[in-house]
Amino acid sequence: MKFKTVIALLLVWSIAVSSITLADELPDLGDASQSALSPAQERKLGEGIMGQIRADPAYLDDPEVADYLNALGYRLVSNSPDPAGPFEFFAISDSSINAFALPGGFVGVHSGLIQIAQSESELASVMAHEIAHVTQRHIARLIAAQQRAGLASMAALAVAILAARSNSQVSAAAIAAAQAGAIQSQLNFTREHEREADRIGLQIMEKSGFDVHAMPVFFERLQKATRVYENGAPSYLRTHPLTYERIADIQSRIEGIPFRQVPDSLEFQLVRARLSARDGNPREVVANFDRLLAEHKFGTEAAARYGLVVALLRAADRARARKEMALLLGLKAKSAMIDALAAQTLISGGEVEKGLATYRDSLRANPSRKALIYGYADALIAANKAADAIQFLSGRGDGRTADPQLYEFQARAYTAMGKQLLQHRALAEVYALRGNLQAAIEQLQIAQKAGDGDFYQKSSVEARLKELIAADAENRRKP
Repeated sequence: MKFKTVIALLLVWSIAVSSITLADELPDLGDASQSALSPAQERKLGEGIMGQIRADPAYLDDPEVADYLNALGYRLVSNSPDPAGPFEFFAISDSSINAFALPGGFVGVHSGLIQIAQSESELASVMAHEIAHVTQRHIARLIAAQQRAGLASMAALAVAILAARSNSQVSAAAIAAAQAGAIQSQLNFTREHEREADRIGLQIMEKSGFDVHAMPVFFERLQKATRVYENGAPSYLRTHPLTYERIADIQSRIEGIPFRQVPDSLEFQLVRARLSARDGNPREVVANFDRLLAEHKFGTEAAARYGLVVALLRAADRARARKEMALLLGLKAKSAMIDALAAQTLISGGEVEKGLATYRDSLRANPSRKALIYGYADALIAANKAADAIQFLSGRGDGRTADPQLYEFQARAYTAMGKQLLQHRALAEVYALRGNLQAAIEQLQIAQKAGDGDFYQKSSVEARLKELIAADAENRRKP
């Protein structure tokens, strides 16, 4: 499924979810929404959508960006109405200004929104708003409302989802038809719904130590920007209807709260520089960073030099990358992102052992940073140290969600070691975690025929194969 089609379906959810009238008080999380869709069902629904999003090229599979968004996101979640709820924050490589929440705690942020935010508090304001959509279980409440109103619109939406799998133009027509009968009459509820997310988002921001004044400032800037967009408004405003009354409501809520001078974290600046360095012709990107540094047009010199080194590595200018990396390290800026880039620069220049040592040093201080874990595992395998990679990967992960990337590294390491059963066993988990149960089953069947492995390993493959066959059969029985 094309990513834009997936997003189109999400927009239907976003608009439909906003159709519920909300009181000023927080809802009772034991209300009718619980019987409509349990938290476990929400999570499973979200995981299904995420499987399709992760398979799309627009999914930004960059561990540095993911590390940052999840660190910021969980800082906010810890001060939300549901601090124990599972969340996953991810980025979409798209210059449009947008963010969205999925059922089950999945929150997506477009790269364009990260880059247009003029402060970390502005970015936090959007993420806090999306977290509020999740903690208030708006999708579960949507389904409860739909059950009261009737199933016709949900059936029409199901047709749209099925059509989207084969023909995006048919999908657009189906979506329009599904919306036509209900959306117009429910627009006022949409505004109420967004106001609730604003209010709770402000509470989350304040408790998390961000400047709450950043929310109306950011929204006002988006509102003013509508006239420069061909479609009349940034994507975020189309999926989160914004009115002057809504901005005024936010301003009235924060009246009397003094401005809080909250400095941006270095990681916020580094991530923005990294996003700028990732796109476009590498040589042109290098020239752009050179110009910014020469004219002193940067938020922080460390971030500008970081972006320059990323661009130089993309351009395969390893010699200059090492020189610029030395200048960056000379600034004494402390960040795991800088450590990882230093290791990559050393390894690309042939200093493998120094690069591995840099990874190890940083991992001692930052044991859960995915960028460091992935980089170190990749470097070990490339250095013909597959057994060391397997030992390192054992037990890795953040404990929140299973990570298919770690299984990919395991599969590569086992391949290098000639251990076929374990290679295909690891690949099976990669496919299973990404929602392709048929491919996972095939990998386990290949593992059974590999001819190596001990009794325990063969038994593990057999047991896992039975689990996945049963899960696949269950999925096929669903309408």
